[in-house]
Amino acid sequence: MAIPDHHRTNFDTLLRAAAQGHLALVECTDAATGAPRYVLCAVSRDKGDYVLTPFGHLCDGNPFEAYRPPAEDAARLPRATGS
Repeated sequence: MAIPDHHRTNFDTLLRAAAQGHLALVECTDAATGAPRYVLCAVSRDKGDYVLTPFGHLCDGNPFEAYRPPAEDAARLPRATGS
């Protein structure tokens, strides 16, 4: 499975923000459910204002139960277990 170019571009932006110390974990509200979400954001400045660019939220519960590797890799990868 190929990763789309726009996701690679966003990941590169995230890496640059991390290297510069420009990341924040921000408590937000899920627009669909109203539930609290803890969102990883890049932080920049625009004319004195802080600009937060969200990249994704942290997984509730055990992330090893929420995600699986791509189907073609599943047979050869060991099953991950969480703590």
